[in-house]
Amino acid sequence: MQQESSHTETPYTALGFYHKITHLRADTWNALKRDLGLLVRGGDESRVRNLVKAVDVKLTRLEIIEDYHAFPSKEDFRHLWALFNREEYVLLEKVVKRLVRALISESYRRRHVDLSETDADAEDLETLDALNQLRRGHPASNSAAQPYFELLIVDNLSAQEEEVVREAFHNLRRPEDRFVYDVVTVRSFEDALIAVLVNPNIQACLIRYEFPYKSKYNLSALRNYLEGLSESHLDHQTEAERSILLSSMIHELRPEIDQFLVTSGEVEATASRDIRFFNRIFYRETDYIEQHHTILRAIDSRYRTPFFDALREYSKKPTGVFHAMPISRGKSVTRSHWAGQMIDFYGINIFLAETSATSGGLDSLLQPYGPIKKAQEYAARAFGARHSYFVTNGTSTANKIVVQALIKPGDIVLIDRDCHKSHHYGMVLSGAHVCYLDSYPLDDYSMYGAVPLHEIKKTLLAYKRSGQLDKVKMLLLTNCTFDGIVYNVRRVMEECLAIKPDLVFLWDEAWFAFASFNPTYRPRTAMNTARTLRYRYRSEAYHEEYAAWKAEFDQLDPDDDTTWLDRRLMPDPERVRIRTYATHSTHKTLTSLRQGSMIHVYDQDFRHRVEAPFHEAYMTHTSTSPNYQILASLDVGRMQAEMEGFELVHAQVETALSLREQLYSNPLLQKYFRVLKNSDMVPAAYRESGVESYYDPVTGWNQMEEAWARDEFVVDPTRITIAIGTTGVDGDAFKNEYLMNQYGIQINKTSRNTVLFMTNIGTSRGAIAYLLDVLMKLAKEFEYRWEESSRPERKIIEKRVHSLTQELPPLPDFSRFHDAFRPKPTSDTPEGDIRSAYFLSYDEENTEYLRFDNGELQAQMQHGRDVVSASFVIPYPPGFPVLVPGQVVSADILYFLQALDVTEIHGYRPELGLLVFTEAALAGPPAG
Repeated sequence: MQQESSHTETPYTALGFYHKITHLRADTWNALKRDLGLLVRGGDESRVRNLVKAVDVKLTRLEIIEDYHAFPSKEDFRHLWALFNREEYVLLEKVVKRLVRALISESYRRRHVDLSETDADAEDLETLDALNQLRRGHPASNSAAQPYFELLIVDNLSAQEEEVVREAFHNLRRPEDRFVYDVVTVRSFEDALIAVLVNPNIQACLIRYEFPYKSKYNLSALRNYLEGLSESHLDHQTEAERSILLSSMIHELRPEIDQFLVTSGEVEATASRDIRFFNRIFYRETDYIEQHHTILRAIDSRYRTPFFDALREYSKKPTGVFHAMPISRGKSVTRSHWAGQMIDFYGINIFLAETSATSGGLDSLLQPYGPIKKAQEYAARAFGARHSYFVTNGTSTANKIVVQALIKPGDIVLIDRDCHKSHHYGMVLSGAHVCYLDSYPLDDYSMYGAVPLHEIKKTLLAYKRSGQLDKVKMLLLTNCTFDGIVYNVRRVMEECLAIKPDLVFLWDEAWFAFASFNPTYRPRTAMNTARTLRYRYRSEAYHEEYAAWKAEFDQLDPDDDTTWLDRRLMPDPERVRIRTYATHSTHKTLTSLRQGSMIHVYDQDFRHRVEAPFHEAYMTHTSTSPNYQILASLDVGRMQAEMEGFELVHAQVETALSLREQLYSNPLLQKYFRVLKNSDMVPAAYRESGVESYYDPVTGWNQMEEAWARDEFVVDPTRITIAIGTTGVDGDAFKNEYLMNQYGIQINKTSRNTVLFMTNIGTSRGAIAYLLDVLMKLAKEFEYRWEESSRPERKIIEKRVHSLTQELPPLPDFSRFHDAFRPKPTSDTPEGDIRSAYFLSYDEENTEYLRFDNGELQAQMQHGRDVVSASFVIPYPPGFPVLVPGQVVSADILYFLQALDVTEIHGYRPELGLLVFTEAALAGPPAG
């Protein structure tokens, strides 16, 4: 019997950490099918006994996982155990094969799968479903099928009561319903949280009546989420209080889930509480019809795609085009004798939807009033923003819009020096006085990390001392960086607001849009932090906490920087204003056509201070002919993220962890391709948790949450940086000559001795397997190269390896702006007027070229001249400006440029040299 399992492994320990539950589920079902096949074929007594034990272990493990899924149901599992206990292994194998086929083909989403049927017709139907899935590529591509989801019901029900409830909801299904759903029932507080973590199909939750706290299982995934709670604490709560607490925790884990409360108590009193996470309260448990229709309406509100739907409808309308765009409705190509290949390649729909019209059911991006307006409101809901705006020409433009809307000439902006080039040009356009912040360097890998909070606070305090804090308008940081370094956004905002309560934050989250849909990542996003802090600062508990902190702080010397730098700061709740902006390259990490981006706003002062200039900035940078296909893809991408973002990001993380695990554990791969761990990319001073690696060969992936909850910086595990110095091949050559040319593997980011692989929501397990196969082939190739090399050839290889692993030039810090471009040359603050420098270079007589490959520039510096760059100088890699207009060329920067062995340096012409200002140009009146 299942309760008498003979295996020694504790069932739930096999589940481990929930990050890999999907892989574990699929792999265990396949392993069970394999073991049953072997068991059916038989063998000696010892072999059969071991196989029976293996099947028992896997069934027990799977029963725990499937307890939180609608298919296979609890009744299905009772059937499996009955066959196992009766030793009907042949029939059990057939049922398991059908079940596995149903899971792979996802036929259970389209029709009821009765595992008690064992006839050939049922098996043929499963096979047909699997074949159809292969033909379509993925069942989701079948747009005619009703989308499927699962409803979680939290109630302490008996097995018989569960079947009654499930059957009641099944009987309400109608062919005309837009969606079809099945029911998952759990009996405790903890089980509800486990279910929403491990089952991505759950889209709605019905919380009913009294339920206990403890789960019968003990999954480690709940460790951080249940911190501070205890069964005794919850025992003293009322039914309503426990339900509200559960609702808030489900919202924290998966805010997209629609939640409903069923109560038999005083429904009016419950409704007057803080129940903002419930869509609706129902009175009486058996009002199934109303519950059914309310749930479907809630799902539909997330499933809608206002602009995409409007565009599809427009494409069906007969129209006469007497305006721009001959290609509209395909007219210029359908009748062409030469250009018909566009129709063949793209299909007709893209041309039917191509128009310059803003009426007829469509909308204007510059002044939306209809479906675009509604689509942007839905995007704000999905990403937790107060307002969201679509951008059709990339995040470079989104960044410039935000900066222009918020910054006027002379405003001081604190900005990380190694940010995207669009920010530097945004500073030029806005006329900001720029204070560059230095990130910590990772010299061994020729890359930068991120800006330490200590550096930011120290800079703000310098402006406070100089009486210029009122001029500091914005802090601009990149979260996460290209290499995957993620800030502790909440701590940065809290401590900066303690020094300047109205500071504006612009978080460039170009590579982080996906993070909003994972419970580990989400707390480190800008919008989530802004919303969290706003509620926090309004609470009575925070006011009391701040008063106690302030009383202690006031005993210290406020003029001593250590008072501010050596302790965690708290902002004054009476003065603080939450003013946060985030820009997303939606197309980089979620579904969207290229250049599809979004701006998200959570600014308490937006309506009365920013909305008008924001609109003007938006008008300045946005085309009057935006691409409707990009807008439609942003609308669909938002819907997909709300409906299945949790599942897709979860799978993205799982594939990344699988790749990392193989690279960590294979000796040959480790020899040439060393994955950089947390400790390689984040110095110990910024890792309060002490976690050096998320992975441990014995305990697995069990330390990520601790690091993400506590550390100043963490590494996004879906961005896998691999050190390749021991191959003797530099990053750029490895990217082009080996990965792309030989195997068609595309990557983007490299440094001298590293390459970056990123998983995304489209990465499959097959893609990971292909990459691993390629890396194994390359590792063997490097092995053979060494074995077959002569002594002189080996010396050449050793020299290359030594150069890439030992001879790495230190990354230079920002030097300084020349006094000619400093608004206050005598001040201790470092800001510069980059705009003046940029435009001063437009007059040819103000600039000259100096070469450093022949010693010309060095000679000028040795004679005491301040050599000042007149342009941006950006080597690729690493891809950030080492010089900006108005910046003094330092010895460290010059050494770095000389040591670089890259061929692509924007702003530098080898035949002429660096473009610098003449000494006469710098002798004019100072900036400002």
